[in-house]
Amino acid sequence: MSASEAPAVLRRATAPDALAAADVWLESFAAALPTVVGPRSADEVREYFRNVVVPSRETWLAEAADRIVGVMVLSGDELSQLYLSPDWRGRGIGDRFVALAKERSPRGLELWTFQVNEPAHRFYERHGFVAVEYTDGSGNEEREPDVRYAWRP
Repeated sequence: MSASEAPAVLRRATAPDALAAADVWLESFAAALPTVVGPRSADEVREYFRNVVVPSRETWLAEAADRIVGVMVLSGDELSQLYLSPDWRGRGIGDRFVALAKERSPRGLELWTFQVNEPAHRFYERHGFVAVEYTDGSGNEEREPDVRYAWRP
């Protein structure tokens, strides 16, 4: 099995991982949401991961081929972020992240995704999440209409 075929390892993020995790977020956001304008610069996103996300949230990484290829962030019972490097989508990593999130929050989970992100809707619905609220986007930084999903066991 070549390195590119090796399965990803899921592990908790540590401080030295923050920049690589932020870069996965930036790469994935740009590829998955080309019409959504992010309110923060790449440097601000990296700073946020370094100073807030990795030190104070339950941050998980997928590591494969000697690099970080996915990031998932849990904040209590909210799956607040799940992003994969575009070239690592469709390999089961997202499925493994969701299974882990359900293990970590067995009473249920909630998450937000943008209404334009139809692949995410299909992904989460396949994992038993149900859309419970639609908004006009006035409550998020991007000012982009979004949808709240919930999963209950």
